[in-house]
Formats: sequence, C-alpha cells, structure tokens
Amino acid sequence: MEVAEVLPDFADAFAFEEFNRMQREALPALLDREENVVASAPTASGKTALAELAICNALADGGTALFIAPLRALTNEKEADWDRFEELGYSVYVVTGERDLNPRRARRADILVMTPEKLDSATRKHDSRRYDFVTDVDVCVIDEVHLLDADRRGSVLEVTISRLRRLCTPRIVALSATMPNVDDVAAWLDAPPECTFEFGEEYRPVDLNAGVKTYTHGENTFADKYRRLYRALDLAEPHLREDGQALVFVSSRQDTVRAAKKARDEIAERDLRIGPRGDYDFHTETKDALDNETLRNSVLDGVAFHHAGLSKNDKDLVEEWFKEGKIELLFSTSTLAWGVNLPARCVVIRDTKIHDPLEGEVDMSPLDVLQMLGRAGRPGYDDVGYGWVVCDTAEADKYRRLLREGKEIESRLADSLDAHLNAEIAMGTITDLEDVMEWLETTFYYVRGQSKPEAYDFPNLRGKVRDCLERLVEEGFVETGEDLSIEATPRGVLASKYYLRLETAARFAALAERDEGVDADALLEAVARAAEFDSVSARQSERDAINAVLVGRETGDLDAGERKVLAILRGAASGTTPSELRSDAWVIRRNALRLLSALRAFLDRFAGPHDANLARRLEARIENGVADDAVGLTAVDGVGSGRASKLSKEGLSTLGDLVDAGVAGLVDAGLSEGVAERVYESARSLPAVEVEWGAFPDSVATGESEMCEVTVGNVGEPARAGVRVTVNGVEMTSSNTYLRETETVPVGVFGADADELEFCVSVAFPEEPLVPHEETRTVEVV
Repeated sequence: MEVAEVLPDFADAFAFEEFNRMQREALPALLDREENVVASAPTASGKTALAELAICNALADGGTALFIAPLRALTNEKEADWDRFEELGYSVYVVTGERDLNPRRARRADILVMTPEKLDSATRKHDSRRYDFVTDVDVCVIDEVHLLDADRRGSVLEVTISRLRRLCTPRIVALSATMPNVDDVAAWLDAPPECTFEFGEEYRPVDLNAGVKTYTHGENTFADKYRRLYRALDLAEPHLREDGQALVFVSSRQDTVRAAKKARDEIAERDLRIGPRGDYDFHTETKDALDNETLRNSVLDGVAFHHAGLSKNDKDLVEEWFKEGKIELLFSTSTLAWGVNLPARCVVIRDTKIHDPLEGEVDMSPLDVLQMLGRAGRPGYDDVGYGWVVCDTAEADKYRRLLREGKEIESRLADSLDAHLNAEIAMGTITDLEDVMEWLETTFYYVRGQSKPEAYDFPNLRGKVRDCLERLVEEGFVETGEDLSIEATPRGVLASKYYLRLETAARFAALAERDEGVDADALLEAVARAAEFDSVSARQSERDAINAVLVGRETGDLDAGERKVLAILRGAASGTTPSELRSDAWVIRRNALRLLSALRAFLDRFAGPHDANLARRLEARIENGVADDAVGLTAVDGVGSGRASKLSKEGLSTLGDLVDAGVAGLVDAGLSEGVAERVYESARSLPAVEVEWGAFPDSVATGESEMCEVTVGNVGEPARAGVRVTVNGVEMTSSNTYLRETETVPVGVFGADADELEFCVSVAFPEEPLVPHEETRTVEVV
C-alpha cells in the first residue's frame, strides 16, 4: 500500500513510500474513524508513521495537532524531522521554556511539540493570553505512553492528558512499546476495541534474541565500569568480526567519550579490524566536517560516541555514518534509544544505573532497558538482533524476569496526589469532595485501581482523598468553607502556577512571611534546601571544590547535597563554577532559576516589591554570571553576561551610566555602532527614577513635626514598583504602585531624640533586575 495512494496530499510528509504490515492494519482506525486510538507495538516497528498519519488526518481537516515527546532532547529532533511538513506549508513549533515561548507562533502553529512537563505547565495557565493556544488542539499524539509508569514524570503525563481532555476534548492517539496491559490504557482513553491494537513481537522487522550477562562486582566503581566495558566488547566482538555493528549504551555523556577511547585501545589489542581505515576520502571528509576533535579521531577507527551535548552537525553525521556502516561501534546515552531510529545487530546495555544530577545514582527504568534492547537488529540486513543487559549477579534475576514477562504499566499518581490535587483546586476545576472523585475517575490511576483494587488500596480511595485534602488545609494550600467547599489559598495558587513541590512552596511562604526580612544568603539557602533538590548528592571528588566556593560562609545545617547546590549557585552568580561541579551545574542552575522565579513571586505576594527585586537580581546574576552592581545591565536588550562585564569594567554599571554615555560613549567602551545604538535605546526605554524632594526642610525643632511631599518620577517605561521611605533605617511608609510618570509620597518629619534624621526614598522594580534607586536627605534636629 503506497503512501501516495492513501494520502496523495501528504506523500512527501513521510520518509518512505510504502506502509508496512503494522501500519496498514492501524490505518483504517486512524483515517476512517474519529475515536481515540491506542497502539502498542515493538520498538522499531514503525510507530512514528502512526503519529504522522494522525497528524495528517487532522491537518487535512484544517485542525491543529499536538505531539507529546517523551524527552526534552527529542523535541528539537522532531522539529528537524518534520521539515517535511514545513515544505508542505504547515508550521511546526516546539514549545520550550517560559522565557523562550513565542505565543504568537504557538497560536499559529499547525503542529505543536511539547514534553509532558511543558504541557502540564501550559494547561495550568490555559486561561492566560500567553497559553490560550493549548485549548485549541484537535488531535493529541502521545508518543511512548508507557511513560505513565515513570517515576514522577508518569503522574505528570497522566493528569495532564486528563486535564487536556476536559479543556478541549481532542482526539487522542497513544503509541507505546509492547506492554501487557494495553487494555487498561485503552479503557482510560475510551478507545474502542476496533481502535486498540496490540502488535506482538511477530511485527518486529527483525527477531530479537535478548539476554542477561553478569560481571564480577568489585570495590572500585571506576574499575567496575571497565569490567563492564570489557564484558560489552566480548559480546560485541563476534558481530564486529562479521562486519556487523554494535551499539553500547552507557550512563552519561562523559562515559560515552571515555568508553569510546578505551574501546579503541582494546580493539587494537584484540586485532579487530573495523572502520574505514583505507578510505582516504572519508579521512579527508571527517577532518573538516566534525566540530568535536575527540570524535574526529575516534571515527577514523570506526568507533564513535553520541550524546545530547554534541552539536547537531556532529550528531547528524554520526547517525549518517553509522547507517552507512562507516562507524561500526557506537557508544551512546539512552536518549538515542528514545529518539533516532538507529538499530544495530548487537545492542549492549553496559550501565543499568545512571547518575541523575537531581536524584543521585538511580536504577535505569525498566522502560528504558526495554526501549534500548528494542534497537537490536537492522531491518533488511540482519535476520536476528542480539540484545544484552550487563549487570551485577545480584540483579540478574530481576532483568531476566523483565525480559521474560515485560512490564505492566502502573499509575504513579498516588506518589504525588497532593501536588496534582492542589493544582486542580488552584485552577478552580475542583470545588468540593465530589469534584475530587469525579476528577479521579478521569485518571489512569482510577482505571488501574479497578484492575488491581488491593494493590491500589482502592476500597479506601475516598478516605485517602479526604486525608490528602486535610493535609492541604493544614499546610495552608487550601481552605474549606462552611458548606464544605474547597478553595485554593494564595499559597496554593502560587505552588501550582510555578510547578513547585508542596514542601518547597511551604518553605518559600514561611521565608516570605517572616518578620525580620530577607537577604541574598537566605534566598540562596532556601533554594538550595528546596525539595526539588532533595536527592542531589555530592561525590567525594567534588567536596574540595564545594568547600573552596563556600569558604568563610556560614552554611548552618545544610547537608552535603544542599551545600553542593549552594556552591553551584554561588559559582554561577560570580561566573566561576569550578570544573569539578560543571557536569551537574547546568541542570541544577536551570532548576534553580525556575525556583528563584517562584520565590520572587512569593516574596512579591507576601513580603513586598523590594524583597522580590532582590530575588530577581539573584536570578539574573545566576543566569548571566555578573556582579551585583552590574546586574541591572542584563535588563538591557543586547546586553548579556559578556557585555555586562565588559561595560562594567569600563565604568558603565548602571542604566544611568549607559544613557549618560550615549552612543559615542558606548562605542568608546568597545561596542560596535549598531549594537551601541540598540543598547542606548533599550536603556532609555527601561524604568528610570527621579526623586524630587520639594520643600523638604534641612532642620526640625525637637518636638515639632512637618508633613512633606516627595515626588517620585519615572522617565522611562512604566512599570510596577515598590516605593519605600525609611528614617534612620526604620521603615516609615511603603507602597506598591504602577509607576507611570510621577507618584506623590507623603513623608512626616518629626523632631525626635536623635541629633539628625536620615530619610531614604528607595524605589525597586520587582520584575526587573535593576538595583533599587535610592536617594537620601538628612534633617538636623535642633
């Protein structure tokens, strides 16, 4: 059955010309019916085409498609793959982080690509102008729906799909690797039997011979990696000698490089002749084609590595050369198993444990293991694919059972029911206990609980929900009315809006509500203690670097993981993260920026604009690595970390300095004329404060008093501001205002016991990283 015959208008959207047997069987349900579809099929059997069929069907009717990719690293790959749709006149847009989101592009897109986490965040804010596009979806394709069983991420996918179905009732097409309980997923999504497909191993293009191999575990973790590597090479060697290819999965980006380097030495020792050694043209091509020098040297020996940190150019070339057979041994992280269809005759999983920057050392999920092994066998080249799990003897039975029985998909909602329930209450979709029960009935948790009532403690479901609601009330996230109604508190709304663990939200609220105020140390410590970082651990090799960053600073009772987070944040703020901490720094910094943004909102709501501004400046410093006195420069369009530091060194550290310097002065400071003009105009448009003291006295008699008026003006862009007046350091008055042009502030001058009174007017902008504008006036008491 040819693609052009079935979908003449979309033939060019597919990477092949004919549908295979599995695709043909699912085709009528996707194209001729309107119900939801669930399809479970072996890895590499062509499930992506089912997603594309569903998308084409929606586009043909003028609809919008949403594709939920399992990993953030894969969303950009999908955007690149689907250039084919762009060439047909349909726009593809990957919805990324809050700051990078372009709502106009998202609104106009024909195909949206999102991760479960991003979709969860967007649907929580669906009634905002920024995220209203998420309710205009006609078909939603869930790639790898078996991720429902993943720790933490599974419950996010589950509640988000349930919410999306309530918001806009899209058609759901859920695709999965082989799973024993596909009928439970179909029941959850209301897919009829005619639209539920369970394609068995007979639909695999190549038979799979999978097994478990053990190694002798030693005391040294580093040495163990090499024991497992030699075991992996033993398994791959027979296939490499027959010109087959091997794909070895390891736990981290660094390990792909180290393993490839060690493997090249070992291959030479074993006299294994692989790679395009005599191919002069290939040698010449690699010299200029690859960005990564280590990779360039490795590829010439027929060995390569692949991970998300490589440039797109290098990843594309590695994939191309592997498909062409020029690379015969490839080391990769698990991302490759979920994304690119890159099969090999032999697949070896060297590492069953991975280091997660936020979780420490954890077991690789069973879903990942099965996904990787599914890459064994090249259609059209191999009759059988060989897949091996290399593990310690103690864990061998666990993996043998997984290969023999597969993995039933469970719901993970119970693990984080309180946070998801709080989110629904904050959105207003749940207003009483009965609403909670109705909401639960839309979840996979409810369906699975009916299948396994004892395992899910289903007879006690109502009691569990009541206990959960009581905890939310006790912790200040929810309040109940006399009529037993349920409503979110400001704390609950902020926890949901900023996607926080409830323990973190409670900590942030307590910090914002304390009487003694906050400083930068307290804010950084609150982020370091956040529950989102609970599982961060500090390796022995990192301890000295952590101590060096934190030397001379009081860190109280922070544990080793919290100290590591704090050290990374302090290093990022100064632009000097130690090399020993860099492997985890990117992930920790990215999460910390989200948490600081949330903390800023708590401070704004419960403390005031000045404290919120402090958090905003810290956020900008950690993001850009600039000093506190120059952080305001990062608010200027065209000024990033490098330019901010450069301008600061030239004595231009405030917006006022930039405006006073003018275009000519900025050029003198090292900017090109075009950049200088843009920086100057942007600096002029940002909020800029002027304080007029008016008829403010120079002195006041003891016991006398005088009411004065101080005028605060904004000669730049209007913005929300906090205006605070203190006398001798004690707050006299404060206000939260939208500062357009001028604001009059009443100030009382009272003759007191002191010899003189120092009045300070401070203006802070909570949403801009500008250093607060402060002016003082001294009054003598005579």
